Amino acid sequence: MTEVPPLLVAVFFGAFGLVIGSFLNVCIYRLPLKQSVVWPASRCAKCQRELSWYENVPVLAWLVLGGRCRSCKDRISAMYPIVELVTGALFVGAYLLYGVTPLTFVRIGFGCSMIVLFVIDLQHRILPNVITVTGVPIGFALSLFLPPGWKESLIGLAIGGGVLFVIGEAYYRLRGIDGLGMGDVKMLAMIGAFLGWRLTLVTLIFASFTGALVGVALLTSGRGGMKAALPFGTFLAVGAVVAAVAGDQIFNWYVGFYR
Repeated sequence: MTEVPPLLVAVFFGAFGLVIGSFLNVCIYRLPLKQSVVWPASRCAKCQRELSWYENVPVLAWLVLGGRCRSCKDRISAMYPIVELVTGALFVGAYLLYGVTPLTFVRIGFGCSMIVLFVIDLQHRILPNVITVTGVPIGFALSLFLPPGWKESLIGLAIGGGVLFVIGEAYYRLRGIDGLGMGDVKMLAMIGAFLGWRLTLVTLIFASFTGALVGVALLTSGRGGMKAALPFGTFLAVGAVVAAVAGDQIFNWYVGFYR
């Protein structure tokens, strides 16, 4: 049997990723509105006209239409092609890292959930339970057969949910205001279930560090105050992807300082 060239497989993964990215855009738009992500068909958010098939072609349709609706000329956010391109890159990256294996598709599914949570939290400051809460048992169930293994997964979801809950509770008791939402707690528990406790710690440290940097940048630029709410789930999503790709190396590098 003739072996399929790796480049052709990568192209297939990328093309399929663009299509899935288009579906993720539907999830990003509809989940905060508590609408079905499968029905009705995609339509313009302004004039509600159902889109033709060629208007749903990832990236290309947005470019051809000039980023505007064909009927009402309302502007279509550049976030749509960006999500599609990032998802396509995610699919190719997962293939290059893991080949065509069961873990590849688990990491792709996890990455897709992080993309959706990233954008929704950035735009709406919410993290839908349909992804976070549902993701915890799914991640743990998959760990029975695949890395990180069920023990790492169980500890990860316990640490992920527990650490943020304790931090949020302590902040509330000290300041009298909510510093973290339960959505962040559930999201990190989901990350722990999929990645295990080591990569969960990498995720949390990375998210905290980048969040602090952005917070300081906003303060110094005068665009945010001490009480400005930052979408921590967005930073967790980025941290989780970084941890999934290079978390083991980062963890071992850090632990090496104490050996």
